[in-house]
Parts: sequence; C-alpha cells; structure tokens
Amino acid sequence: MSLGPLLSARPPIPWHAFAALAALAIGATQLALPKGTTRHRVVGYTWAALMLVVAISSFLDPADTPRRSVQPDPSLVDFSVDRRAAGGLARAYASGRQHRRVMISLYVFALIGAGVFTLLPGRIMHTVVFGQ
Repeated sequence: MSLGPLLSARPPIPWHAFAALAALAIGATQLALPKGTTRHRVVGYTWAALMLVVAISSFLDPADTPRRSVQPDPSLVDFSVDRRAAGGLARAYASGRQHRRVMISLYVFALIGAGVFTLLPGRIMHTVVFGQ
C-alpha cells in the first residue's frame, strides 16, 4: 500500500479521498457511540462536514463529467452517489423523524457502496491499496 499515487493526483482527488476515508472512520465511531449526547452531536457535525467536502469535491472533479461510452463508468456511480449524499444530508437535518435511517443509508451507500467501486482496476485507490 502506497499513498504516492493519491498524493500525486490532481486536486480535488486527494481532498475527496482523504475526506471520504476520514468520514468512513468517524462514521463507524458515530454508529458505536451513544445517541442523543453532546458528543454524538459534535461527532455528527464533523461527519456531516466531511461528507460535504466529499460531495463538493466530486462536483469539482473534471473526470466526473459524463463520457460517451458503451461501458458503464465507475466514476459515474461516484458522481450520482455524491450528489445524492449532499441532498441526503439536508434531508437528515430537516427531518428528525428520518434522521437515523438517512444517516445510516448515507454511510452504507455513499461511503461503503461507492468506496467499493474505487477499488476497481484502473482507479487511483486500486493502485493505492493493491499497487501496480
């Protein structure tokens, strides 16, 4: 495992990846913490801020523009998931009733689900984790 390919990638790719990795770790911690406490709220706001960085950095990545291709492009999955994540964050804070379901869904689908696609051959994270 080497962070070299990620660190040498053009911005905003490193911002996106590091924010997503931090959100993955903080989200797991958040799921284990007691709910309704001040600590839960502070960690939750931190997680939400990281998720906004992930979503905004995906808007800035020129590689996410749709391509004319017959094969599905894994970056298009990230493209749609990150945009849904931004909307999901707004929904989670607007509706207290659906907060738990929306936040867990964002964690599972926007971080873990989309993260699996970053490990496909040809992607930067595949090179970081598995090497050349």
